[in-house]
Amino acid sequence: MKITILDYGAGNVPSVERALQRLGVESQRTSSPESISRAEALLLPGVGHYAALVRALDEKHFRAPLLDAIGRGVPFLGICLGLQVLFNSSEEASELRGLSLLSGVVSALPPNVKLPHMGWNQIEKKRESSLLTGIDLGAYFYFAHSYAALDSGAAAATCSHGTEFAAVIEQRNVLAVQFHPEKSGDSGARVLQNFLRLAA
Repeated sequence: MKITILDYGAGNVPSVERALQRLGVESQRTSSPESISRAEALLLPGVGHYAALVRALDEKHFRAPLLDAIGRGVPFLGICLGLQVLFNSSEEASELRGLSLLSGVVSALPPNVKLPHMGWNQIEKKRESSLLTGIDLGAYFYFAHSYAALDSGAAAATCSHGTEFAAVIEQRNVLAVQFHPEKSGDSGARVLQNFLRLAA
């Protein structure tokens, strides 16, 4: 099993690669639509501005092969912005269209709390979660974001920072986390292991 990482220029790609290496997993970066079409499993990391990710997906011609691969059942894991882009759009760049695999609009976290939401926080399981198998209920994960999916029926777990938002999404072969598993210690490593197990 080789994990194909969609490299659109996100700064956290090297740390994701290192996290996979520690688990003994082979990964490859790709900026090629053809590699997406051939992938066994796909991982989309994301940090920064929503517009940069969406524009890169279109400029690099990633959108069509990515949607096709997901539609064929290829396992997909989105991280941070990689979760947010699954929805129709985001208030961070409302003129741009997301992947629309999930309905809804990603919203700004409320201004009455410190933003960005950066640091360690706990999550609350809403239903059985394959990504969270074997992880203690009180585990902490590392977050770094100012926007989130606030009302998603696909959420397997939520987190709260001023309001409740989706922390883990699972819908068939589409899985995503708002936190950064590559920066979340043993619990984050277990999330990645669980995805690898599902993808195998």
